[in-house]
Amino acid sequence: MDVVLQAVRAAAKAAVLPRFRSLGAGDVAQKTDFADLVTVADTEAEAMIVASLAQSWPEARVLGEEGVAADPSLRAAMAGSGWQVIVDPVDGTWNFAKGIATFGMIAVAVQDGVTRYGLLYDPLLDDWIEVTAGGPARFVQSDGRAQVLAVSRVSDPAQMCGFIPVGLFAPDRKRAAVLAGLSYGRITSLRCSCHEYRLMAQGHVEFVISGPEPHPWDHAAGVLAVQAAGGVARFLGGAEYDLARRAGVLVVANSEATWSRVARDYAALAG
Repeated sequence: MDVVLQAVRAAAKAAVLPRFRSLGAGDVAQKTDFADLVTVADTEAEAMIVASLAQSWPEARVLGEEGVAADPSLRAAMAGSGWQVIVDPVDGTWNFAKGIATFGMIAVAVQDGVTRYGLLYDPLLDDWIEVTAGGPARFVQSDGRAQVLAVSRVSDPAQMCGFIPVGLFAPDRKRAAVLAGLSYGRITSLRCSCHEYRLMAQGHVEFVISGPEPHPWDHAAGVLAVQAAGGVARFLGGAEYDLARRAGVLVVANSEATWSRVARDYAALAG
């Protein structure tokens, strides 16, 4: 845990924070479309983490979001045998590139396809949520003070808050998602999985819906943290979370009752 954490913190200090609100015209590029961005901070931070862990944990293979963007065949290796460390060097890149202070860094250690450790790190405040399989989810401040986390116990839909990235779905499903959200208290999106899962693990929101491509660098750490804090995570249709899965709508909720209601209301997203 400490090896991964220190690699992420060092990359944040050296490659991410100096670039925030200081990106030049040539420091940002599109990947798939106008909303899918990559910055020099993403690539530099990922390279630093890869190099750091190659020295401190040579048995583990480090696989990052930007590495998969360059070589899609690496995606399958994330659920392969042995130890893998999966990294999202800047989660919420659109926010980061626009100067919005809602971005984070995600790392997850996987053994033989099973998530063993997750880290949801906030570079700006140097605090994080960490979790190991079978252990509690903890919020840790930069001075080392730690708090064990528990999900929300809100059960009234009119008081529930949820996150869903409506813009990632096909046009017909966008409409279905918007209409389904009308019976809940507040539905929005932070455009940052790191902070959406952090808020859920801390008990501030009641569900997170993700899709249609549940990338492990976005979701594996958050799912482990929410489950450790007392929540549930399954795909629409009831399948358990599997980081090898390439497509599907993931529903992470504070309780079985909330999961069932949300899965029913958003069933149209599954197609």
